[in-house]
Amino acid sequence: MPDFRLPDLGEGLTEGEIVTWLVSVGDRVVVDQPVVEVETAKAVVEVPCPFEGVVSARFGEPGEKLAVGSVLLTVGEPEPSGGRSGNVLIGYGTSAAPRRRRRAGARVPAPQAPSIPAQAAPAEAVPIEKGPVEEAPSGNPGVISPLVRRLAKENGLALERIRGTGPGGVIRRVDVERELAARTAEPTAAPTGGRRIPLRGPRGAIARKLATSRREIPEATVWVDVDATGLLQARAALPSVSLLALLARFTVLGLKKFPELNSRVEGDEVVVLDEVHLGFAAQTDRGLVVPVVRDAHTLTTAELAAAIAAHTASARAGTLTPAALTGGTFTVNNYGVFGVDGSAAIINHPEAAILGIGRIVDRPWAVDGQLAVRKVGQLTLAFDHRVCDGGTAGGFLRFVADCVESPITALADL
Repeated sequence: MPDFRLPDLGEGLTEGEIVTWLVSVGDRVVVDQPVVEVETAKAVVEVPCPFEGVVSARFGEPGEKLAVGSVLLTVGEPEPSGGRSGNVLIGYGTSAAPRRRRRAGARVPAPQAPSIPAQAAPAEAVPIEKGPVEEAPSGNPGVISPLVRRLAKENGLALERIRGTGPGGVIRRVDVERELAARTAEPTAAPTGGRRIPLRGPRGAIARKLATSRREIPEATVWVDVDATGLLQARAALPSVSLLALLARFTVLGLKKFPELNSRVEGDEVVVLDEVHLGFAAQTDRGLVVPVVRDAHTLTTAELAAAIAAHTASARAGTLTPAALTGGTFTVNNYGVFGVDGSAAIINHPEAAILGIGRIVDRPWAVDGQLAVRKVGQLTLAFDHRVCDGGTAGGFLRFVADCVESPITALADL
């Protein structure tokens, strides 16, 4: 009977949390049928099974975290041919055949297999971490994953003082995180009131990325007020193009003129990137996410607007894949929708800059020497001072501001 293990969901993820089982013990499954919803640090994804047969056992309950490589379920009665997907599973389906969900179906009376503790589970069911196993010589702590070793080193934790809860006392990431939480906890008694919100899943991933950005990037911020009257007129003339899409269009043009801002720092080098994979901030019920429109520099204004709209809808529906949330080279943000004028935004590490626009409101503005009421907003650029100086950042921001104030002048470059 084949065991279906939690596959590598991509982008270096090492574990996932079971959200909902889509099948029960006794259900018959077909190749590529979604069997479980798993939440990673990037998104909630449906995991399809590469086998066909009857589910004879499940491992793990909703809310339980499993490492990549842990057994999810066991499938009995495998078909002699055509009963297994011929492709490598990476979390989003293994063939082009339509996927069918079977939440309820004919069931064979059989007890549901309980979740097996790591210490008592057979070898196939023990959650394992990726990477070569390091044996623990002479009583020294055993560490499987280089990620665990690096996490301990970055936080100044001695591995020999950490109690491992993995098989044979192996130290896992959860052990390091527990030790870190204990070290940073206040020595006083914990308050009895209030509520605790675990920093895990997408919220935890965002927290770690923002903390890394503040710790590693020497950022600077420049801003400018702009007359956005022409921008709103252009928006009215293009009903299928949002304000964010227009700002994204001008951003891509600006990065073409100032490519240093479309870069990242790797060691002692600044890597200026050829492709523009444009991220944009989207608020959802599950928190802030940053979908990425890949190869934005190759898209027309209408195509860019359509891609942003589609990614926004998927983000709010919770159906974005991890691949659609990673790999950005520059981020834009319309925080004006929250009714604020400006923001000192945090750069989306490892990118080099983030551009935002605040609310657009009626304000007095000088036009040809005369005072008038215009639609005015504020553009803000936070940038990594390692990749460029203020002259480059200011030049980029002024170019985008000129496009906002006079969109017609940008048409020559579209």
